[in-house]
Amino acid sequence: MIDVKSLSKSFGDFKALDQLDIHIKEGSVYGLLGPNGSGKTTLIKHLVGIYKNESGTITIDDKSVFDNPETKAKIVYISDDLFYFSQYSIKEMANFYASMYPTWSWERFNTLKQVFPIDIKRRVTKLSKGMQKQVAFWLGISAKPKVMILDEPVDGLDPVMRKKVWNLVLQDVAEYGTTVLVSSHNLRELEDVCDHVGILYKGKMMVERELDNMKSDIHKIQVAYTGDAPADIFKDAEILHHTKSGSVSQFIVRGSKESILSRVKSTNPVIMDILPLSLEEIFIYELGGKGYEIENILI
Repeated sequence: MIDVKSLSKSFGDFKALDQLDIHIKEGSVYGLLGPNGSGKTTLIKHLVGIYKNESGTITIDDKSVFDNPETKAKIVYISDDLFYFSQYSIKEMANFYASMYPTWSWERFNTLKQVFPIDIKRRVTKLSKGMQKQVAFWLGISAKPKVMILDEPVDGLDPVMRKKVWNLVLQDVAEYGTTVLVSSHNLRELEDVCDHVGILYKGKMMVERELDNMKSDIHKIQVAYTGDAPADIFKDAEILHHTKSGSVSQFIVRGSKESILSRVKSTNPVIMDILPLSLEEIFIYELGGKGYEIENILI
């Protein structure tokens, strides 16, 4: 569906994207993660055809995006920094969208008035940030896009409206096979909606996998011994993080769950627990080995 191969982009001496590859399947919800400055927004601006690729290829349904109105008409992009024509009301913005998107549905627009109870005669730029974000989803969902690209999409929305918006987006994924790429720092929320995740760092894709598979490959294990923990307790696995509190040690390790547990049991620990990992923890520990770990700084 969305294919990016060997994409690079530089701004002067700064390399924002470095031979980046990414593949997003049709009908999936793909979470794009990464620290500030990792290249997420630069990638998104290529995907929506704002930036022209210096090298590599970008295709949606096997067609290029840049300077291709036909492909762009299948994409709705909702950014954190919204733009509306200064004098336009919601109704006038809807007329504009209807002229741009062949798949626009007035029936859907009118139905969504029940979800977004804002007077369509109101000028959009006079609304609060949260209400402007509601208008963005109202218009975007009414366009019935094949692809939705969302950058910090629900920032500024209250918890109830966030839930309503995600329900609408996921309904389109289920019923129409809409493909969604979402970039957000709210990893707890992404964990509830994404089926695939990619972690971007310094312009390169560090990890790109199904979320369930990613969780099955990294484990949090808590153990305690009467003495010190054996030095080779995880000799067949990669230790991503280790902390100790009293006699209890906690390890974040990558490898086969079965072989890891078998190895730990053979060392006869007094206590052994395997604990669930959140997407936020996976993000932290994946990047920890790349020089982006949490440091204790005294000031």
